[in-house]
Amino acid sequence: MKDVVISASRIKRELRILILSLLIAFGLNIYSIVKYKTELIEMLSQLHIVIILGFIIYAVVSIVFSGIRALIRKKMKHSEKL
Repeated sequence: MKDVVISASRIKRELRILILSLLIAFGLNIYSIVKYKTELIEMLSQLHIVIILGFIIYAVVSIVFSGIRALIRKKMKHSEKL
């Protein structure tokens, strides 16, 4: 069976994207707390939702970037044939 090797740079890039996604979700939570003038305890009580939202943002970003990468590769292969 063949081993799958993931480079350290790829792991670091994915980790940065995940952390950024979680920070965006946390920022959205803070924004909603300020906008709707609720108590700060909401940051802790809604933490599970913030984490889920962070992973959803991460998944969407990953799907979009992989789609863009596939389109670019397809165009490059198409232009090499011409």
